[in-house]
Amino acid sequence: MAEVFQFELVSPERLLISEEVLEVVVPGVEGEFGVLKGHSPFMSTIKPGILKVQSDAGTWQEYFVRGGFADAGPGGLTVLAEQAVLVADIKPDDLAQQIKNAEEDVADAKTDDARQKAELQLSQLKAVAEALNAA
Repeated sequence: MAEVFQFELVSPERLLISEEVLEVVVPGVEGEFGVLKGHSPFMSTIKPGILKVQSDAGTWQEYFVRGGFADAGPGGLTVLAEQAVLVADIKPDDLAQQIKNAEEDVADAKTDDARQKAELQLSQLKAVAEALNAA
């Protein structure tokens, strides 16, 4: 029987999870990695992708995360994400419309600064879509 450990998922907006879990699978920039209780100290940057959390009841929850870092150790795992959203809360039609709007913003940008901001927003939205399609 696997043992539980403390896991926290934090975004700039709020603390999404702070509970004891069985396993977490993190989309690291060097590749996906799993964390179980007693993991050796390890720190990694994370890339846009799907973070999977197995509760102590054995069920899995998935979160889209964009950027940030993961800090694992014997005491648990903390993921500080630039953005984190429960996958179940992401509506494909809304995402498609946001991508369309962002593409229009890029096309309509009048200055380099405005274009860079619009392109960043567009790339972030496309990262969400790609992560969801790959999941």
